[in-house]
Amino acid sequence: MPCRLAAGASSLLAAVALLASRVSAQQPLLATDPSARSAPADRFAPPRTSWGDPDLQGTWPSDQLVDVPFERDLSLGTRNELTDAEFAAAQVRAQADLSPAAAPPPHWLERGKVSRQASLVVDPPNGRLPPMTADGARRAERWRETSAPDYPFQRPEDLTPYDRCISRGVLGSALPNLYNTGMQIMQVPGLVVIRYEMIHETRLIPLDDRPHLGPALRSYMGDPRGHWDDNALVVETTNFNGRTGSYGRNGNGNPTSDALRLSERFTLIDANTLQYEVTVRDPQTWISSWSVAFSLTRNDAYTLYEYACHEGNYAMANMLKGARTH
Repeated sequence: MPCRLAAGASSLLAAVALLASRVSAQQPLLATDPSARSAPADRFAPPRTSWGDPDLQGTWPSDQLVDVPFERDLSLGTRNELTDAEFAAAQVRAQADLSPAAAPPPHWLERGKVSRQASLVVDPPNGRLPPMTADGARRAERWRETSAPDYPFQRPEDLTPYDRCISRGVLGSALPNLYNTGMQIMQVPGLVVIRYEMIHETRLIPLDDRPHLGPALRSYMGDPRGHWDDNALVVETTNFNGRTGSYGRNGNGNPTSDALRLSERFTLIDANTLQYEVTVRDPQTWISSWSVAFSLTRNDAYTLYEYACHEGNYAMANMLKGARTH
């Protein structure tokens, strides 16, 4: 488990303010599909920044969702809310996970809170991922093979970005994890900044009408562009390098391709509840799109810690040595 060292955000804010001075004034863009909106949000008038944008600023950890399954149990069908009996059983399981006999040690995990949500995946309606393409299934199997304890690693590239502590990608940073669940939103005119505790990733999202980068420029976190749709922040991200995962905790498993495109929506439902929705489109990996949605509760007392995975980390050299002598 990586070390967690305290880190502040003052230097980041200073850099953001400098960058914001170079961002042109916001221009209105086309709204996304209005059917994706949460009805309660249409009735809530969010606070405004001094320059007039909806104010989403704050710290929004997802620790209350770490025990929500990524995909839904088949027995629940299209129902995505637990009954009272199911919720009570989930509470019992959560407490068992915190027992001294549980592994890993409970102090490593941000667990113990239970949600009534039955799965993070909300579309398809059964809460299950759509079938993979042949190429997607091939790449997923390759990841499973290289993640096996007895795989004969020959070079660092044999391991996934997850194993190498490079990045979890947008999905692995934004979705609830077993630890380091913090997400902080900051705003300046023309720019939204999202800072993730997981792998200390930071996204700078311009709100003007600039085009996406050319296809030759790709990265683990992609190239985001944002705009306001009424009171919701809509972010379209392209230019991924296809090296991060999408399934399970920490963004591990089921690699994406460089055709990945994410459509995200951040909406204040009330003063302390932020609805997050993301639709994943990757025709090289899945035969159709799929979506995740959940709500986050404001907790400005939550501290985001440095994810110091590489600090004094000898795992890479030791794994390669062990594989070569196996």
